Amino acid sequence: MPPQLLPASAAAFAPRASSVNVVLGSRIEPWLTQTLKRINRVKRPLNSVPQHQRCLTETLSSPNAIWDLAALMLPKAPESELRQHDNPVAEALCNYQLVHIQAYIVHVDMVLRNEVAFKLTTDTIDALVEYHEDIHCVDAKANTYDWSEKDQQCKKLHDDFVQAINKFVFRTHVTALEGLEEDGIGELLGGKSDEVKNSIVALMKPLLPPAPRLVDVIRQAPLLPSSPVGPTMWSSQSQPTPPTSLPPVDPWRILPSSPSVTTTSQDSANTPVWSNLALSDTQLPSPTLAFNEPFPSAGYFYSTPLVTAPIPALPLPSTFTPQCGMGMGMRHGGFGWDRYPEYATMT
Repeated sequence: MPPQLLPASAAAFAPRASSVNVVLGSRIEPWLTQTLKRINRVKRPLNSVPQHQRCLTETLSSPNAIWDLAALMLPKAPESELRQHDNPVAEALCNYQLVHIQAYIVHVDMVLRNEVAFKLTTDTIDALVEYHEDIHCVDAKANTYDWSEKDQQCKKLHDDFVQAINKFVFRTHVTALEGLEEDGIGELLGGKSDEVKNSIVALMKPLLPPAPRLVDVIRQAPLLPSSPVGPTMWSSQSQPTPPTSLPPVDPWRILPSSPSVTTTSQDSANTPVWSNLALSDTQLPSPTLAFNEPFPSAGYFYSTPLVTAPIPALPLPSTFTPQCGMGMGMRHGGFGWDRYPEYATMT
């Protein structure tokens, strides 16, 4: 990209130069020739590049060569002092004003960048600086909360705007010179005024409060489930319960799983559970639990409780108390599963 060359008169706070810097190419565009002929009251020869350069330089260097770039409608007072009116037109006339953005040409380049550069006039800069200090900054302070360095920040905001508006230079294509009129005055055409307004409004920065300070939040370490502190989040969760031991099983509840009578009696005699059974366990009343055991034949079907009452009529070889349980007979060998078919036949 070619370098951006500007004269010293385009610098911030620099006064207007007595002559405009104009650089033309070796070939003059037809539209420029027609424009210069239109604005000159006195016919001047425009047959060469130096003649065009001399005519354009004298025209733009005139003290009256002031261009109207745009017009901004700005409030006359801060927002808290604006008048309220039922008619919106009357309210706009009372509360707003038009600030004309005027500038003069400081540079014309038709060789490298084909652009023309405008710098704002002193009156326009003073009007914008006054508005920014008396209205924009006041509204910005009213619309933000208070903090210790609010006034200093607002002053810095205004100082930055003063520097930016004095450095402001608007660049556009050289075809803007088609809006040139007599005595060097002119007006931007082709919608370029909107670009000027947007650029100037962008220089009016809002007042930003400081960012909130970060506060270190001390978080309590999570407690383990075994912590002795009161109820925590672990208490709400369901804890797995350790496996509990099986309840003690009475010996008389252990029944054979095989329908064979001979095998059952042998397994019962060899089971160490019967040898560890105390005498006090056999003196308990017989339960009333019904037990259904399928047998191969109908004669061996058993569907009543094991022993519900003493059987005095049976010729038992061993003596036992009338209300004994089934475990007593099986321990002493008097009444076992191997002799059950004999008693079933007799009854």
